[in-house]
Amino acid sequence: MKATIHKLLIQIGAHFPDTPFAVQYWTGETARYGHGEPAFTLILRSPGAVKRALRDGSLGFAEEYVAGNIEVQGDLQALLKFQTAPIYDAAQLSLWEKFKFLVSAMLTRDTIGRAKKNVAHHYDLGNEFYRLWLDETMTYTCAYFRMPDDTLEEAQRNKHEHICRKLRLQPGQTLVDIGCGWGAMMFYAAENYGVTCVCYTLSERQYEWVREEIERRGLQGRVSIFLKDYREAEGQFDRFVSIGMFEQVGKPFIPTFFKKVKRLLKPGGTGVLHTIGGRRSLPNNPWIEKYIFPGGYIPTLDEMINAMNAVDLNAHDLEDLRLHYVETLDQWRHRFNRRLPAVVEMYDEEFVRRWRLYLNAAAVQFRHGETHLYQIAFVNGRDNSLPRTRDYLYAANDAGAYFKLPVYDTERGIVR
Repeated sequence: MKATIHKLLIQIGAHFPDTPFAVQYWTGETARYGHGEPAFTLILRSPGAVKRALRDGSLGFAEEYVAGNIEVQGDLQALLKFQTAPIYDAAQLSLWEKFKFLVSAMLTRDTIGRAKKNVAHHYDLGNEFYRLWLDETMTYTCAYFRMPDDTLEEAQRNKHEHICRKLRLQPGQTLVDIGCGWGAMMFYAAENYGVTCVCYTLSERQYEWVREEIERRGLQGRVSIFLKDYREAEGQFDRFVSIGMFEQVGKPFIPTFFKKVKRLLKPGGTGVLHTIGGRRSLPNNPWIEKYIFPGGYIPTLDEMINAMNAVDLNAHDLEDLRLHYVETLDQWRHRFNRRLPAVVEMYDEEFVRRWRLYLNAAAVQFRHGETHLYQIAFVNGRDNSLPRTRDYLYAANDAGAYFKLPVYDTERGIVR
């Protein structure tokens, strides 16, 4: 078995000659690969764990890592980067595991009856858990780092401002948010642009949080939230936004989603879709599907654009924030690591290992893999008043910051 592992590691390591590493076997023997100080040491505690990792690829490795049968000392992301090598098939499974994964994927399809359970699996872990390591706005989506020294809080506000500009919000308009998370986008738009917001979520914990925040901020009548599936959303709105929700729609329901967007958005209205995506179709990661995001699917850019075109939703601005998500994930990881004792107290060591692996693996996929973060601004039909240039997005003062925008006075109902 050691000979098999050695041969595989040589082949994988050849793709990353600048990443020396070491492997410690269950016998105590250590082998080193590459030249220089190892970036990490892979500790294999039993031959059974190795057999499982070799047989079931990324699923086997991840389950053995979470169980503590495989350890990584040093740079975990350097190891996970190896899974992006062409020789490493992260989706390789035994026939039995493939069958179980197929059954699981069928059972977790995002039908109206199942979608709420899929959302609860991830987002209803507890508001207290997410408060430990998210920023003060409880924003759990890619931030926008305009300056190298932006804090996570600043970068999340930047993201909301950036989207508001793409939507070209004006006081008195209506905005619908599908999959609103903890409501940060809605609160920002209502308080800074004077729009009336309606948002939808399937997470009971997020729903409770947003309702309390509406009361605390005094936004009754200006922000409202519904605990409903996007397919049950009603009304027509001047503007549409969905941030970090589309990944949970599922491939079979992509046309359904955009047909609903078409009905929600007034003719000539503008929308922004902020979603993880890929240039080509990628197989679902079986470990992510099983433990992190059941029912999830990373759409390709052409799947989204084609479905939009089919209902006359016309994209006019496309931006890839891939590297912004790398920075966001790195910041989340650092914050998560600083709060490990509190996370262990809430859950257990295996939960910590699972989330450590998830946050690091996600960062690697954005940094070295084929995963992207797309913002697509679009119009329902035609809007001949669209700006000729993108200056409205990036206008800055001498300090390099956004121009100070007008703020809607919630008491007097005027722009000041």
